Amino acid sequence: MAVVAYEHRYWAFAWVPIFGAFIWFGTLLSMLIAWLATGRPKYVTQQGSIAYISDIGASYLKPLFIVCCCITGVSFFLALVCERWLRHSGRLVPNMRRRERALSSMAILGSFIGGAGLILLSIFDTGRHPSLHRVFLLVFIVGVGLSAIFTILEYRWISHDFVEIRKLKRAYIAKGVIAILLILCAIAFAIALYQAPNVGAILEWVIAFGYTFYLLTFFYDLRMARGVHKGELSEQRLLSMQQNGGNGVAMQEANAAGGNGRFPNFGRFGRPVANDRGANTYSNGLV
Repeated sequence: MAVVAYEHRYWAFAWVPIFGAFIWFGTLLSMLIAWLATGRPKYVTQQGSIAYISDIGASYLKPLFIVCCCITGVSFFLALVCERWLRHSGRLVPNMRRRERALSSMAILGSFIGGAGLILLSIFDTGRHPSLHRVFLLVFIVGVGLSAIFTILEYRWISHDFVEIRKLKRAYIAKGVIAILLILCAIAFAIALYQAPNVGAILEWVIAFGYTFYLLTFFYDLRMARGVHKGELSEQRLLSMQQNGGNGVAMQEANAAGGNGRFPNFGRFGRPVANDRGANTYSNGLV
């Protein structure tokens, strides 16, 4: 029973982004349905025929919108904090370089800025505080965008260190694709906001619903801590095993956490190089 209980402890972390994504998606859907069900009313702040999220959020649904933004902003921030803590505690593959830790810290800072912008834009609505609302909307977009960029770079470098763990590659590719699409939509939204209000409204809804999928990628990341004990994948333990001749075992444990059954030799940073026999070994170089 104790083993089974430990196997599922990761859910306490993996549910953070799931909960945030569920609340965000559910609230957006509720707001959209409410607007359609009431005959598509044109709000005082509305410019085109299609309501912006901020137009609906400034109406009688403002309390719901504020609660949603608070939960989503905090969930986004906590998802990155959990990911950083799990790497530090050795339940996810570790950061092997200081630059990866720096990227992780900057991603967390970006998520904090983005989350704060999301909460504040819901409080300072477009009806009563139009200028502040747009400033905080920009803060939210920039904060999330920077966080996404730093997270993708961090995962890219980690995947260099553990080249055999395919889940790491899938993680940053998924984040990269979603982030690029959302950033492109955000640029188009900024242009359409003043030139074509209806197009801008559609893009805002697309970006908002798309943000749900970005949140869900963190469930995939945190789920990799499933069944991994504290310290099992710590940098010190893996390096110690490598120095004591346990190369294969060290990489095997790292790969097992990533769901990969291939167990090549493990050097200090897991970088593959060809040896004189044509087989892959792993270099100890800092690159």
